[in-house]
Amino acid sequence: MDIQAVEMFLRDLQSRICSTLEQVDTEAAFIEEAWERPEGGGGATRVLSEGAVFEKAGVNFSHVMGDNLPGSATAARPQLAGRSFQAMGVSLVIHPNNPYVPTSHANIRLFVAEKPGEDPVWWMGGGFDLTPYYGFAEDAIHWHRVAKAACDPFGEDVYPKYKAWCDDYFFLKHRGESRGIGGLFFDDLNDWGFESTFAFMQAIGNAYLDAYVPIVERRMHQPFGERERQWQLYRRGRY
Repeated sequence: MDIQAVEMFLRDLQSRICSTLEQVDTEAAFIEEAWERPEGGGGATRVLSEGAVFEKAGVNFSHVMGDNLPGSATAARPQLAGRSFQAMGVSLVIHPNNPYVPTSHANIRLFVAEKPGEDPVWWMGGGFDLTPYYGFAEDAIHWHRVAKAACDPFGEDVYPKYKAWCDDYFFLKHRGESRGIGGLFFDDLNDWGFESTFAFMQAIGNAYLDAYVPIVERRMHQPFGERERQWQLYRRGRY
């Protein structure tokens, strides 16, 4: 289990996403704030604000650790009791200025719990999803095609399973509506072994820019007015 390789990939992914979004925006840059967790670990929060294309974008990396998990975690997973742990991941939310550009969300993560003399307990999770304010069929087709292409090398059942999980996960039951058009969601994944699961995590992380940036570039110059802006703010309030 090469935890260092996962951290290196996640840090690089954060940098690549930020660099690409800066190139698309052209007017604003990410500002980084490093932080430390008193119990162990830390991370780097990167935020871009008031850009030409993006109103606000946050792309964050964290790697935290500790000697014991809280009781709420071990109550649900008794096998984690008495284990030290570490968790790392990249998470992001991108809010555009133009209402014709969708909001997007993504994250990928690794959790490991260890105890001397016993095998580690670990899993990976993550995914990405899209929330358009105005829907375009070609954007939705592109988004899901990229998601499917990322999953296809890992088995023909992978994409249908994780697409359906995303659809269910982001369905707002109290409102009877979907948050957006979905994408992929997976969690507790470890039954492929570490190397294959890490390869899948990388495939999903790398696919995010391929899925999102072409949509942004296609829509970011589309004219809009106050009516479209108010609709965007209304829908964003239900995000």
